Amino acid sequence: QVQLVESGGGLVQPGGSLRLSCAASGSMFSNYAMGWYRQAPGKQRELVASVTRVGSTVYADSVKGRFTISRDNAKKTVYLQMNSLKLEDTAVYYCNRGLGSPLLSWNQGTQVTVSS
Repeated sequence: QVQLVESGGGLVQPGGSLRLSCAASGSMFSNYAMGWYRQAPGKQRELVASVTRVGSTVYADSVKGRFTISRDNAKKTVYLQMNSLKLEDTAVYYCNRGLGSPLLSWNQGTQVTVSS
């Protein structure tokens, strides 16, 4: 049974940075792409970034150049470095499997609020 636990969210001013972490339990973490998703109030959940088993990345257009996804297979952890945060980045951020990999159940995510 794979479990994912997100952390690192919080309140930040526009232009600030946050680093999200997602720790996975269970085996076979390195066998799957991993991704970060987000859901803003009144909007559908969307893929923010995805990283393959070997580190190739894909980003939503809205975050390109500002966010960086990475993974450490030895630590079974995936990260999302978020820089130059904007008001519209405010959302609940979720960790799950990435593009081309079967999704796991969603958990509660971590809240990111960008506000002055």
